[in-house]
Amino acid sequence: MNIKRVLLAMLTAGFASGAVQAADDDLDALFDLGGDGEAAQGAQLSGYAEFGGAYTWPRDGHWSKLRARVELGLSGRLGERSRYKLSARADVDGAQDMEGHHYPRAVQRNQRRDLSIREAYVDFGAGEWEFRLGRQHVVWGEMVGLFFADVVSARDLREFYLPEFEALRIPQWAARAEYFAGETHFELLWIPAPSYDEIGKPGADFYPYPLPAGMRVREERPSASLRNSNWGLRASRLIDGWDLSAFHYQSYDVSPTLYRLAPQAFELRHDRIRQSGLTLSKDLGSMVLKGEAVYTHGRSFATARPGASFGLTRSDTLDYVVGVDIPVRDVWRINLQYYARVFYDHERGMPNDRHESGVTLLVNRRFGDDFEAEILYVSSLNRSDYMLRPKLIWKITPEWRGQVGVDVFGGRRDGIFGRYDDSDRVYVELRRWF
Repeated sequence: MNIKRVLLAMLTAGFASGAVQAADDDLDALFDLGGDGEAAQGAQLSGYAEFGGAYTWPRDGHWSKLRARVELGLSGRLGERSRYKLSARADVDGAQDMEGHHYPRAVQRNQRRDLSIREAYVDFGAGEWEFRLGRQHVVWGEMVGLFFADVVSARDLREFYLPEFEALRIPQWAARAEYFAGETHFELLWIPAPSYDEIGKPGADFYPYPLPAGMRVREERPSASLRNSNWGLRASRLIDGWDLSAFHYQSYDVSPTLYRLAPQAFELRHDRIRQSGLTLSKDLGSMVLKGEAVYTHGRSFATARPGASFGLTRSDTLDYVVGVDIPVRDVWRINLQYYARVFYDHERGMPNDRHESGVTLLVNRRFGDDFEAEILYVSSLNRSDYMLRPKLIWKITPEWRGQVGVDVFGGRRDGIFGRYDDSDRVYVELRRWF
């Protein structure tokens, strides 16, 4: 059986031929590594199907999401120390047709349907080295609610940071080598064809820049060449119960910067940046302490200073976060974090303060084995804007899960959360794993 063709047919039904051909090419790149016969041996099919609906109520209430999603994956062995994994995802969102008058056509086209290869890699080992080649997730840090040391991952931000991180992350086409020596771990990473954040189009609910709806903004991405590739290295070690790591990463920023070419002409560009960082975690018995810090050089920020080229100024920054995770009687989970960004080249025309800080609070309560209630609160301490996310989770069966919740934004319009004050929504999700 030709597994590649079966998976392609299942995932691309109803999509444009161009998207199907792109998916076919990506599948060829993976299966050519081992041949259809080897890849099919011992293959396991897994994935999930999900429906999610969201109703946005400020001003003229409307459906902002009516999305069906299917993600399918194949995995198996190619040899004693070699494995492969292939997964792809397809989305169709009916809200763009039902409520199309709320959104510009560019937004409708961007969010109506989507098809992507999620992972497509092979693993193999040689001595104490382990290698992974292909499209893959590279996660260097993970805190609650926001990204800090997870600098490699691109993200689908068309729903801000609201989806689960595993669904929000966009994988990278990469070559990764890992060396294991006792409690020490070294990692080398090369990304010849980087992925970048998907931020949507002007007029979308969570478009990050304050531009008029319908305005066309061109995104200039670096050309595919070896000189534009990303690379990084990371070292980790367990010392007296402290899980410590340090990394350095040189890349084109996954997040675009808005360049003002003329009063009503803008372009999104990706700055070449360098990032160095640390992560730590420590089990303190009744709680777990975590922290991350990242120093970034080369990123540009908006400024109102007259004569500033493209309306931008460069500043080195330090982002850091420290948090504690506290379980209580195996029923409660409380997570508290303090985060901040320091602008080392701050100037008066910037909309940010020299030192921006905030807090997050997550409280989770289990009710038996079937229900969980959770609330996440994230707030800036500089301008008192906030995001509040209460939700109820029902584990219907081991294969089925339902969720209902509310996403509320508030505060000043120049804040990272207050700018989405008109995007408050109530949502429901139903997922089935297989």
